[in-house]
Amino acid sequence: MGIIRTALIGAAVYGAVKYLTKKDMFGRSKLDEIKEKAPEWMEKARSAANDFNTKTV
Repeated sequence: MGIIRTALIGAAVYGAVKYLTKKDMFGRSKLDEIKEKAPEWMEKARSAANDFNTKTV
């Protein structure tokens, strides 16, 4: 049972990496898009956390 579970998890990780690094017709991957948008998401998360902290205090 452990070998099958490990094989399935490995296949899922392989598929995810393959999907995220696959280049489109412009030479960009999904991972490139995620890296590009990450600072914006971090800023939104910080502002949401600050709003939550100020409302609870």
